[in-house]
Amino acid sequence: MLASHVVVLGTALAIGLAAAPTSAPADDKPDRGLTAVAGLRVGHFTLTERPTGCTVILAPKGAVAGVDVRGGAPGTRETDLLDPVNTVQQVHAIVLSGGSAFGLDAASGAMRWLEEKGIGFATRSGLVPIVPAAILFDLGVGDAKVRPTAECGYKAAAAATDGAVAEGNVGVGAGATLGKLLGPARAMKGGLGSAAITLPGGLVVAALVAVNAIGDVVDPRTGRVLAGVRTADGKGLADARVLLRSGALSPPRESPLTGQNTTIGVVATNATLTKTQATKVAQMAHDGLARAISPVHTPDDGDVVFAIATGTAAGEADPALIGSLGAEVMADAIVRAVRAAKRLPGLPSAADMAKSSSDAR
Repeated sequence: MLASHVVVLGTALAIGLAAAPTSAPADDKPDRGLTAVAGLRVGHFTLTERPTGCTVILAPKGAVAGVDVRGGAPGTRETDLLDPVNTVQQVHAIVLSGGSAFGLDAASGAMRWLEEKGIGFATRSGLVPIVPAAILFDLGVGDAKVRPTAECGYKAAAAATDGAVAEGNVGVGAGATLGKLLGPARAMKGGLGSAAITLPGGLVVAALVAVNAIGDVVDPRTGRVLAGVRTADGKGLADARVLLRSGALSPPRESPLTGQNTTIGVVATNATLTKTQATKVAQMAHDGLARAISPVHTPDDGDVVFAIATGTAAGEADPALIGSLGAEVMADAIVRAVRAAKRLPGLPSAADMAKSSSDAR
C-alpha cells in the first residue's frame, strides 16, 4: 500500500520502504502496541458498571507533540498549546476519555499524578504537567451519570506500564460503539486497538485508537466491512457505502446523532521531530481513519489524532516516512479495535457478526 507513495515522497522514503517493515497483522496480537515506542507507558481505567473509562499515555521524560482535529464535533483540552507557533515544546501525557465533555476531567487526575512524581513544565512557581486530552461520546451506553472523573485519570496514570497494551472493551474503548448511521438500534460495539510497525533500522511507528465512529469499519486489505450499521433484522451488515450511494441516508435521517460519535487516537514514534513535523504526522495519520472507517470526519464525529515523538532513536527523521507509516499503523489499530471488542447488551461485536454469517452458511 505504501509503495504507491514512493515517487511522491522521494528517495529517502523509497529507501525506507525497500526494507519491509515488521508489523503485526491486524488479526494477530502485537508484542506491545503503542508501548513499542521507547519512553511511553499506557494505562487504562474502566468503569465496568456502565461501562466507560479513560486511557492515559504517559511520556514521563517529555515528548514533542502535535495534533490534528478533523471531526465536526470535537471535545478537547490543551490542543491550542500544540500549535507549532506556541511556546511549550513537550507534553508529559495524553488522555483519551469516554463520558463526552465530562470526561475531560480525567486529564486533571493525570496531571495530579504527574505533579506528585515531580514531572512537568518548569515555572518559577513550580512544575506544571502538560496533558492534552480528547473525549468521545458514549453517554448512550448504560447510565449516563456514570462517567470518567479526575480520580479515574489518576488511577489510569498510576496503572500505566510499558507492557503490551490491553485492547477491546477497556479504558476509553469500554463504551465505544459504531455503525450509527441509522440510529443506535442498528449499531455495534466499538473498542480500543493498538498496533506498531518497526523498520529494520530501528524506527518505530505505533498507534492507539478508540473507535466510536458513526460509520463502518472496513478492512483496508480486503475492502470487507468488519463492523458497522446492521441490516433491519440485525443479522447482517448493511454496508454504509451502499447506503450512501443508494440514497437511503438522504434527509430526513432517522435518529441523527450529531456530536455523539468520534474516533480519537495517538500515533507515536521514537524519532526526533519538531512540533511542526509532529503536526504534519498527525495530519497524515488521519489517512488511516479514512482507509478503515466509512464515512469518517463527518459533522457528527469529533475525530482527533495526536502525534508524539520521544526522540529516543538515533539518526535523522523523515517526517514523510513517519507520517505514511502512521496512516498504515492507525488503520491496523482500528481494525484491531473492532476485532478485540466484546458484545454488550444490544450491541453485537464484529466476532458475533462473523459467527452469525458463518452459521448462516
